[in-house]
Amino acid sequence: MRKLKHQGFTLVEMLIVLLVISILILLFVPNLSAQRTVIDEKGNAAIVKVVESQIELFQLNENRTPTRQELLAGNYVTEEQYAIYLAHRNE
Repeated sequence: MRKLKHQGFTLVEMLIVLLVISILILLFVPNLSAQRTVIDEKGNAAIVKVVESQIELFQLNENRTPTRQELLAGNYVTEEQYAIYLAHRNE
């Protein structure tokens, strides 16, 4: 009788691969969380600039400073944009 040769990975080799993958995940997950924070900050800063630009546009058209209601009613900004603007305008 001939024995069939089965080629494959041993348990030790599989454990080493899992260890390497685990280490890589431990290195990348905190970095992804930090990147999300940076992206959120940049997004909020961009919204602040948009709202400031819309306020300036209103001032150029009407020769006065707009109220919150005028910006919302005139579709210059959305409620969400204005809320983000109020929260982050001094950063």
